[in-house]
Amino acid sequence: MPSSLPPESRVARRAVLGAGLALASLRSWAAQDPDAEALLRKGGVVAAFRHALAPGTFDPPGFRLGDCSTQRNLNDEGRAQARRIGEWFKERQLQPAKVLSSPWCRCVDTATLAFDSPQVWPALGSPYGARETTGAAHLRELRAALSIASARSNGFEVWFTHMFVQSDLANDSTRSGDALIVRVDRGAQPRVLAKLSVTG
Repeated sequence: MPSSLPPESRVARRAVLGAGLALASLRSWAAQDPDAEALLRKGGVVAAFRHALAPGTFDPPGFRLGDCSTQRNLNDEGRAQARRIGEWFKERQLQPAKVLSSPWCRCVDTATLAFDSPQVWPALGSPYGARETTGAAHLRELRAALSIASARSNGFEVWFTHMFVQSDLANDSTRSGDALIVRVDRGAQPRVLAKLSVTG
């Protein structure tokens, strides 16, 4: 259903929500679990990364999927972050069973710089337009895929997505270039086991 709010009010609301999620992420950072590497080695988890640094807030007016020139993209620091993600996994000989990415260029570029070409998955895409929440159909897809990944005892997956998607899926989020280590609990609900920061 279209929003009844004027465009300037929707933009302001999105900015406030984004700031609130970022603050919540920073508040929870002190509780980061140091055992993220061990969880990846054990398997049955997903490392759900927020894309590397792409300065700005949301996408420019008129952005189009498939046209990176219309989107908010990684800067030099973001590209360096993405490379460090790949180096961290390579140094520890941790090889994902799957690397999946949102269709947004900043996610695809992060995944590509870290692990080479990812599998692009629309369910990991950012909410946009008047909506600030991940669509119900996409959330169902994400939860179903997380359940399958959680049942895999000998491997893990890496997903590259956005702050809102992290929050809607797992009720938590990270800084740019960092990940939630997630699996489903016995009630089939997503559970954050640790946070992984490899970019400094």
